[in-house]
Amino acid sequence: MGTHPSGPSVLAADPTTTLAAWLSTHAAAVGAPTASAFGPGALPFLFKVLSVHTALSIQSHPDKELAGRLHAEKPALYPDANHKPEMAIAVGPSFSAMAGFAPVAAIAARLAAAPEVVGVVGEARVAALRTAAAAGTDGDASVRNALRGAFTALMTADEGEVGAAVDALAARLDAEGGAATLAAPDALAQTLAAQYPRDVGVLASYFLNYVKLADGEALALGANVPHAYVSGNLVECMAASDNVIRAGLTPKPRDTDALCASLTYASGPPPSVERTPLQRHVSRYDPGFAEFEVLQINLPAAADTLLPPLAGPALLLVSSGAGTLAAPDSPLGPDPALDPARDAARGDVLLLPAGTPLRAAAGGGGLVVWVATVNAATVGGDAALYPPAAAPAVVAA
Repeated sequence: MGTHPSGPSVLAADPTTTLAAWLSTHAAAVGAPTASAFGPGALPFLFKVLSVHTALSIQSHPDKELAGRLHAEKPALYPDANHKPEMAIAVGPSFSAMAGFAPVAAIAARLAAAPEVVGVVGEARVAALRTAAAAGTDGDASVRNALRGAFTALMTADEGEVGAAVDALAARLDAEGGAATLAAPDALAQTLAAQYPRDVGVLASYFLNYVKLADGEALALGANVPHAYVSGNLVECMAASDNVIRAGLTPKPRDTDALCASLTYASGPPPSVERTPLQRHVSRYDPGFAEFEVLQINLPAAADTLLPPLAGPALLLVSSGAGTLAAPDSPLGPDPALDPARDAARGDVLLLPAGTPLRAAAGGGGLVVWVATVNAATVGGDAALYPPAAAPAVVAA
């Protein structure tokens, strides 16, 4: 959902008109602060819903400098020059992901129990990783260098050697038991090997944090951080870009050299985002990225709430329940394309123009609405929604 040319949203009332085209003639819907920060006629974010049955690719997203270079060199792979920080919010109880490099001490311990991975990486590089883990802490240059050497050796290893190692690992894990009896890194590798036989991503999983999120918990993924969604449902918001550097667990084109060269090799706990209450029935997820934040309106049966005007444009997604959404005071004034009030049901997607208050009212089964909008720190948050005394969201390092 958004205005990126790779998959632009269209108007429900006129599918021949893209949202970008409509916004280009309705400047007030984007709002002056957003247009000043990101340019007119487009949304600076993309909003997605994913349902992950088979693990998605091990990937990273380039920073702006690298995105510009990759777009110039390989426009077929990298269709724009923008960066793509993103946030994933779990919907339901079974979302899991690999996100960032695990603490180096944990990686060293995992490799000690995975001789198949060590055989591909090389004992000398694994020993260097163990030494760095014992002598330094996550974030030290020596630790990053040792991690870079080990991970790059794995990802760039001979394809036949990798395939044989994955086969041997899968055979050993299958003989040792199922997911209930295996350690978590081994159980994950067993699952991935069944989905992607002989793929280097199976072995790479031993280097990454594996996290399971409860409903409503979130991850923030900045530039040059390796990650892969493994299972479950989520809503996702990101900067408006289609740049993905893939290197494992995918039949799509890979750019392993670019991925290995661009990663930060920071290690430690996965980067979580706290959910902050804003007002009754409204919560905020602030990943600290300029382009976006996400609000959740979660109304019990027959309840309602008034969302004060947001400084930037917003996309609304009704994810469950039914009710009404009313926005009678749009700064655009009367317009046949605007509905001042409408019934809302699961699956509806709506644009809320900048500067427009929103009243949401739930029916008998409650109503949950996700709101993707420009980060308040970029465009200035309304005092009624973002009081100065409110505790800021915390993004873990």
